[in-house]
Amino acid sequence: MKKILVANRGEIALRVMRTAKEMGIKTVAVFSEADRKALHVRYADEAVCIGPAASSQSYLKMETIIDVAKKSGADGIHPGYGFLSENADFAQKVKDAGITFIGPTADAMRVMGSKLGAKKAVAKFNVPMVPGTKDAITDISEAKKVASQIGYPVLIKASAGGGGKGMRVVEFEKDFEEQIKLAQSEAKSAFGDDAVFIERYVAAPRHIEFQILGDNYGNVVHLFERECSIQRRHQKLIEEAPSSCLTPEIRMKMGEAAVNVAKACNYTGAGTVEFLVDEDLNYYFLEMNTRLQVEHPVTEQIVGLDLVKEQIRVASGEPLGYTQEDLQIHGHAIELRVCAEDPANNFLPDIGKLNTYKIPQGYGVRVEDSFEAGMEIPIHYDPMIAKLITFGKSREEAIHRMIRAISDYEITGIETTLPFGTFAMKHDAFVNGNFDTKFIDKYFKPEFPEVGIDMSDIAVIAASTVFYSGNAKQVSASVNKTENWKKNRKIFRNNSK
Repeated sequence: MKKILVANRGEIALRVMRTAKEMGIKTVAVFSEADRKALHVRYADEAVCIGPAASSQSYLKMETIIDVAKKSGADGIHPGYGFLSENADFAQKVKDAGITFIGPTADAMRVMGSKLGAKKAVAKFNVPMVPGTKDAITDISEAKKVASQIGYPVLIKASAGGGGKGMRVVEFEKDFEEQIKLAQSEAKSAFGDDAVFIERYVAAPRHIEFQILGDNYGNVVHLFERECSIQRRHQKLIEEAPSSCLTPEIRMKMGEAAVNVAKACNYTGAGTVEFLVDEDLNYYFLEMNTRLQVEHPVTEQIVGLDLVKEQIRVASGEPLGYTQEDLQIHGHAIELRVCAEDPANNFLPDIGKLNTYKIPQGYGVRVEDSFEAGMEIPIHYDPMIAKLITFGKSREEAIHRMIRAISDYEITGIETTLPFGTFAMKHDAFVNGNFDTKFIDKYFKPEFPEVGIDMSDIAVIAASTVFYSGNAKQVSASVNKTENWKKNRKIFRNNSK
C-alpha cells in the first residue's frame, strides 16, 4: 500500500496516520464541517471535506468516502472504530470498488454482527456460552417457558445490539412480556432490527476480552486478555491488561476459545472476542467485535506489537510473522478513557472550550488524543477526549503511575472523568482486583442534584440522544443551576485528589 484513506476522525484517525507514516504510506483524511480545524485534518497528507457536522451526512456516507478514495488514488481504507468500522455493506462496497478494506471480510462481519449468528457459528467448537435461546424470539408464550427453564433473572438482548441498547433484565415472570416488548422496540429504533433473544442473567460478571489476529493463510493467534469490567451504562471507562483474576490455566483455555471463535468465521485482521466471567471463573462467550478496539493500546504495551501495523500488513497479504508460542506478556498496562463527562453528575456529558489542556508525560505514560488548548468539545460526536495509558513492570506500578499521570493532566473549562480515574485507582476493590461490572453501582455514589426529575433517565437521554442532537448544553445548563450539585461536585473533586 502506498496511500490509505482513514474513514474516521479524532484520536483513532491520528493513531492510524502515525503508523502509516512510519511505514512510508501517505494518508488521506476525510472530515465534516465541524472538524475543519481538527488535528487529524492537519496531520494527513491530504484532507477532503465530506459534509455537514452530522455523522449521517458525513462520516457515514459510504459512497462519498469511497469516491474520495478513488479520486485521491488511495489503495486502502482504514475504518478505525465506530462509524462504518463494523458495517459489512461498507466493507463489501470498498472491495467492489477495487480498494483494500483494512479489516475483516464482509462475510465475517455479517456472521459476528449478529449475536445469534455468532453463537451458531461458534457452537461447533464447543465454546462455553451462557444458557439461552438459540434463535430470535417470535412466540412470547414459548419464550416464557424457556425463561422458566433457564431460571430467573434472565436477560433480554437485541441480536444486533451493543452499548446496552435493547437490553433488559427481567427478575420475575410477571414482568417478562412487558420487558420483551420494550426491548424489541428499543432494538428496532437503535438498529433497525427488533430481533431479541434471552439468556441466563449473570448477576455480577467480569468483562474480559481477548485480542486476536488472523491472516489470509489460516493462521490465528491471540494476544492475551484485557479486563474491561469498570463501566457506566454498559460502556467501558477503565481497561487493563492482563486481567488480575485469571490463572495461567484459565487464560490458556480462554485464549484457545477466542482463537476458535475467529476460525469459526475465517477471520482476518485484528478483532476482539468478549467473554463474561462469573465469580467462580466460569467463562462464557459474549460476542466478537470485528474491528480495532478503543482499548487496544494496553495490549500493545504488554506484547510489544503495533496492532495498526499488523492490520495493514495482513490487509496487504503478508502472513503473521510469529506463532502463539512466540507471544508473551511483559508487564502491566492500564487505560483510562478521558471523557467530557461529569462523574459527580451521573456521568452526564459536558461541553465547552478546553481553556487549559496539558497532557502528562514521563516514563511509562502514553496519551492518545486529538485536542489542543483553546479547542471546543464538539456536541456532534462521542465525548471521549483522550485515552490515558500507563505501563509498569507490575500492576501496582501501573496503578501508581496512573495516579501520578492523572494528577499531571491539566484540563480546565469542562468536567472530565479524570477525578473518577483517581477514585478507582485508589479504591481497595480495584487495588485488590476484587471487582466486577457493578463497580460503579457498588462503590461510586456521589450525591446527585435534586431537580425534580429522574437523573438516571436524564443520563441515558443525554448520553444516547440529547448529546448528539445539540441540546446537551441546554440540559447541562439547567442542571448546573443547582447549588446542591455544585457543592457535591466540589466535595467529590477534593476527595478524589
